[in-house]
Amino acid sequence: MTPLNDHQLDQLRDERKEQIKKAALKVFACRGLIGTKMSMIAQEAGISQGLSYRYYSSKDELFIALVQDAMEETAKAFAAFGLMKGSPLEKIKEFTINMLDESNRHSFMLIQQVQTSDEVPDKAKNIVQQYPTSSLIEQMTPIFKEGQEKGEFSKGDPAELLMLYFSVISGLMLLPHGLDGVNLIHHVDNLMKILKE
Repeated sequence: MTPLNDHQLDQLRDERKEQIKKAALKVFACRGLIGTKMSMIAQEAGISQGLSYRYYSSKDELFIALVQDAMEETAKAFAAFGLMKGSPLEKIKEFTINMLDESNRHSFMLIQQVQTSDEVPDKAKNIVQQYPTSSLIEQMTPIFKEGQEKGEFSKGDPAELLMLYFSVISGLMLLPHGLDGVNLIHHVDNLMKILKE
C-alpha cells in the first residue's frame, strides 16, 4: 500500500475530527455533558476510544469546540436572515424551517444545555455570552416591523413577540423525537398563524 502524502494525511485527520464532532454532538445533545463519556462518543463515531483522544484530550475540550461551532453557525444564520428574498412572512417562515431542521436540532440542544446547566465549563458559557439573545433578536426586529406594517404580523411590541416566537421554537426543538418533514411544515404553518393573529 502506498503511504499517504501530507495533504492526504491532513484530509484524513480533518475527516476523522469531523466524524468525532458529529458523533459527540449527538451524544452530548441527548445525554448532557455529565452523562457523556468519551467511550460513548467513540462508539457513536465507530472508532476506538484511544483514537478519539488523539484528537481531543477530554470531553470538556470537545464540548467547548462544539459550542463554539454551534454559536458561529447561529450567528451566520442570523446574519443571513436579512439577506433572504421574499416578504417578511416568507423570510420568517424559511428561517423557522431552517432552525427546526433536524440537522440543527442537536446544536440547539447543546446551546440550551450551556444556558441552563451549572455543570458545563465556564469557557462554554463565555462563548454563548458573546452572542447575546437580545442582539440576535435585534437583527430580526426590522423585518418583523416591516411585516407588521404590511399587515403580515400581529400588532404589538416586536421584541416581545419575537421572544414568544423563540419560546415556541425552543419548545419544538426539545420534542423528544424531533420533527419529521410532515410535522415540521405543520408546526411551522401553525406558528406562522400565531404570528399573524
